[in-house]
Amino acid sequence: MKKYNVAIVGLGFGAEFIPIYLKHPLANMYAICQRNEEKLNSIGDAYGIETRYTDFEQLIQDPNVDVVHINSPIHLHAEQTLKALNAGKHVACTVPMATTVEECKAIVEASKRMGKKYMMMETVVYAREFLYIKELYEKGELGKIQFLKASHQQDMDGWPDYWPGLPPMHYATHCVGPVAGLLRLEAEYVSCFGSGTIREELIQHYNSPFAVESAHIKFRDSDLSAMVYRSLFDVARQYRESFEVYGSKKSVEWPLIEGEELVVHTAKKPEPEIPSKVPTPDFAHYLPEEIQRFTTKGVYDEDENTHLSFTQGGGHGGSHPHLVNEFLQALAADRDPFPNAPQSANWTSVGILAHESALQGGKIIEIPKF
Repeated sequence: MKKYNVAIVGLGFGAEFIPIYLKHPLANMYAICQRNEEKLNSIGDAYGIETRYTDFEQLIQDPNVDVVHINSPIHLHAEQTLKALNAGKHVACTVPMATTVEECKAIVEASKRMGKKYMMMETVVYAREFLYIKELYEKGELGKIQFLKASHQQDMDGWPDYWPGLPPMHYATHCVGPVAGLLRLEAEYVSCFGSGTIREELIQHYNSPFAVESAHIKFRDSDLSAMVYRSLFDVARQYRESFEVYGSKKSVEWPLIEGEELVVHTAKKPEPEIPSKVPTPDFAHYLPEEIQRFTTKGVYDEDENTHLSFTQGGGHGGSHPHLVNEFLQALAADRDPFPNAPQSANWTSVGILAHESALQGGKIIEIPKF
């Protein structure tokens, strides 16, 4: 059984994946890369990883590296992805894929040209709640899907670097991914409205005034559309990544408060009996035994060892080992991972172009075919 030499770039959020790769039967946790040498060595020593780089350019020239898993700041995703693909490496990258539609196109083209796999590591489509809804759909329990809805609301005051004032839809894959991903739909066009106004000192970073952006997505060759909405600043709301599906037989709604149970509505019952609260099962049994424990336990589940994206994200629904497993299994089977490069480009471009739509008062904007 071939093992793939994995290099992780960025050891903030990226450190969450190190123990998963260490245990996965298809991976050799080969190298780590971090500009801060002290942090690099601290994590390398903690996990016994000998190959260490402070320079990304040197890392991708290492002939032993098969896979580069990128967890760097958003504005570096496209640049590093393209360099790694062009150096002949398979690439997994945290969300979003890129910050422009042109960068998305370039990544799709590079992946195809180099014959290398690309996967955007979108957590929500591997979260236990999504997997539960997907199972209901595949069993036929939802009936005909009629509508999809998702949200991602977060208070990002205090986040560093490029985050202050970020247009909400520029980071939309957590809500676009599930509405497109359940039925493997392709977004055709989008219309988005901005609402409210954030503080003046936040607006100046991106010339984006909106407190909330809400978008309607029309899917290609489908009778379905979806609604997604995002907020990042100056909106009172507990962190929420929600995904809701309305079917002819059953519908599933996300809880309003983190930690509560999903609500399943069943058609044709007496009115008081239509809704029922359902605990979400874990799907560790989908995984190799060696990494099953990571659906409920990881690096960032201790008070003294936290990362904002993980603690605010409710642990990302146990998705991290599923993401790692999907990518490695795709490499082993020489198939496309889900989401692959064109799917990732479609989801990311929905958000980028939704913001453009909001700036133009809700103008319908076509999503390019990738």
